Amino acid sequence: MVAACDQAGLAGALAHVKRTVAAVDVACSSFRDDSELSRLNASAGGRPVVVSSLLFSAVHEALRAAHDTDGAVDPTVGGALIAHGINPPVGGQRYVIRAVSGFGVVKLDDDARSVWLPAGVRLDLGATAKALAADQAAAAAQRAAGCGVLVALCGDIAVAGDPPEGGWSIRVTDDHRLADRPGQTISIQRGGIATSSVTVRRAGHDPGAASHLIDPASGAPVSGPWRTVSVHADNCLAANVASTAAIVLGERASEWLLSRRLAARLVTLDGHVVRVAGWPSEGEELVSES
Repeated sequence: MVAACDQAGLAGALAHVKRTVAAVDVACSSFRDDSELSRLNASAGGRPVVVSSLLFSAVHEALRAAHDTDGAVDPTVGGALIAHGINPPVGGQRYVIRAVSGFGVVKLDDDARSVWLPAGVRLDLGATAKALAADQAAAAAQRAAGCGVLVALCGDIAVAGDPPEGGWSIRVTDDHRLADRPGQTISIQRGGIATSSVTVRRAGHDPGAASHLIDPASGAPVSGPWRTVSVHADNCLAANVASTAAIVLGERASEWLLSRRLAARLVTLDGHVVRVAGWPSEGEELVSES
């Protein structure tokens, strides 16, 4: 979804968003055999691979997210996602369920713009690439429209430019596709909001089907107390990294978010809501700026 404060700029904004999203998909998708990321993963164990500036930046951001979260958000979960049936197998290759290799095994060469992966390591950029695309798309859309814009990519939301009066109104729920789900309406003036949830993107429709959120320490889907975490941050990428990390961290999430002054809404498996670091109560529609 794309929104603009001035409707005259909406068409230009939308065109730039589509172009940005298409470029990120070709570079970073784990669901396309022809993506640049799939070709990089196929090279694991071989020589360093020179990649596009877009993919290099995306991998760099994913590794930075892993470092900043002490490995709670780790791009080397690609094999675990295949093993649990979340991501499709590639070339008939099978993966066993085990602790992931860890982000430290991935080597970047800034001068050569190359990436090296050890044998058996498969990257997945799902925790960062879509949010990065939202930030990049919002910036491009704002320049094209010449006014404030909002870009929402499957629940990852970024805004740029001057907001409308009262801010951008956003509905936060377990599943962005279903507006009638229990949730909360808030407003933001800047930055981004991301929601991570174990209720969406599962290996099947069975209630016990594996979630796409993997605990890197075990290689298994997370089993903590949270079904959904929403975070407001300076940008959508930071928000999505934090929301994903919070679900992985489990009981430690509230303290971790508070220490970083990240306003967040956490929902337990039985529906109890916990608000952290200035996230508004029901009826208070403004997320305070940090």
